[in-house]
Amino acid sequence: MFNLGPWEIILILLVVLLLFGAKRLPELAKGLGQGIKEFKGAMSEAKQEIEDATDVENSDSKKKEADKSAAD
Repeated sequence: MFNLGPWEIILILLVVLLLFGAKRLPELAKGLGQGIKEFKGAMSEAKQEIEDATDVENSDSKKKEADKSAAD
C-alpha cells in the first residue's frame, strides 16, 4: 500500500523521536495501544449486536413459517 522501505521507516522513527522526545514516546505508545484496544472492543461489540439481531430475525421468520404450516 505505502511501499515503505527500511530506510524510510527509520527516518520516520527518527523524526518522531525528535518531535516528541524520548520521555514522551512511551506515553504516546501506551495511549495508542489503549485506543486500539477500545476500538477492537467496540468492533467486537457491534459485530455481536448484529449477529444477535440477525439471529432474532431468523428465529422470528422460522416461527412464522411454523405457525403458517400449522394453520394449513
